[in-house]
Amino acid sequence: MTAPVFVVEHFPADGTGQYVLDGPEGRHAVSVKRLQPGEEVVLTDGAGRYAVCDVVAVEGKDRLVVHLTTVSEEPAPRPRITVVQALPKGDRGEVAVETMTEVGVDRIVPWQAARCITQWKGERGLKSLAKWRATAREAGKQSRRVRFPEVADAATTKQVAALLAEADLAAVLHSDFEHDSEPLAAAELPAGGEIVLVVGPEGGVARDELALFEEAGARACTLGPTVMRTSTAGTAAAALLLGRTGRWS
Repeated sequence: MTAPVFVVEHFPADGTGQYVLDGPEGRHAVSVKRLQPGEEVVLTDGAGRYAVCDVVAVEGKDRLVVHLTTVSEEPAPRPRITVVQALPKGDRGEVAVETMTEVGVDRIVPWQAARCITQWKGERGLKSLAKWRATAREAGKQSRRVRFPEVADAATTKQVAALLAEADLAAVLHSDFEHDSEPLAAAELPAGGEIVLVVGPEGGVARDELALFEEAGARACTLGPTVMRTSTAGTAAAALLLGRTGRWS
């Protein structure tokens, strides 16, 4: 298993020497992980920059002193995978974000689809978005990523259509097997650029939404012979594409 990952706001200008990890991250390292001198940790800004460090000392309950040598940068993955996720009920949104982060999705766009029961309005919407972003951050650390997925602001249907129009591959996961569609497993994939997947709500993508997305250049795609829940489909589809594009090789 790789070394545990902790998030830092910034790295020292020269990128070397001792570094003190404190605050909530330091407390987690010392009091929860119980790291000791000589063990390895990875520090990251969550945007691709990271450093593999050796623990030098533990101070109190929330300060970890590490020796930092080189700050590296992980290249941005190609092709980039964005999942537009319709808002599920309850905590299924956080479940979807957590598992999509674990498999390697690069961007998650919450979508207020016509058939969504959940509504992100006002203060509730801001709190829900903050939960999704916190979930992506924690799942990124748990899965040992150094480039966490971006969780965008909630998008309208028109904004989703604009994203699809700019994508190198745009696909709407569709469970109506009588609709003209193709298996996602057989879709021709771009070597680079951006793949955008749309995951509808439990009631499915409305006909007018699907028509708008197809007009923007998206394809209706099926994901096997069964119907998955909205909180599962994005993770399954992303895993399929990550394997096919070679990003899991």
